[in-house]
Amino acid sequence: MRSISPCLWFDDNLEEALDLYGSVFPDMVIHSVERNPDGAVFTATLEIAGLPLFGLNGGPHFRFTEAISLMISCDDQEEVDRLWDALTADGGEESQCCWCKDKFGLSWQLVPVQFGELMAAGTAEQSQRVMAAMMTMRKFDVAALRSAFEG
Repeated sequence: MRSISPCLWFDDNLEEALDLYGSVFPDMVIHSVERNPDGAVFTATLEIAGLPLFGLNGGPHFRFTEAISLMISCDDQEEVDRLWDALTADGGEESQCCWCKDKFGLSWQLVPVQFGELMAAGTAEQSQRVMAAMMTMRKFDVAALRSAFEG
């Protein structure tokens, strides 16, 4: 076995997705693009933050669901904010507890590294407070998580 890559099924808007993801993730690499005889993108192999992905313009038969999401470990609140704003723009959706969808319906989790650090650093009571605070959030708020940790 050489590798495993998620295949992302798009409804004839893969090229638009490549444009969005390229603008959101400056390190995105497109390895290949195959086009239909009419010139429309049919498939693409790409990589975002080292994650190999395969994109397919498969048509309207299947839709993304929350059953699969791409989780991003964010360095800080600024990165969470930037990615959240970019991914929810132009028809994306906010959800809760760090989840959002882009305009194609693909689910993303934007998790600041500070969340894991706080959960691992404290007592059971502090972890419970951080978890309770997280459950009230849509987009993570690092300052509010720290405040919950400190009690």
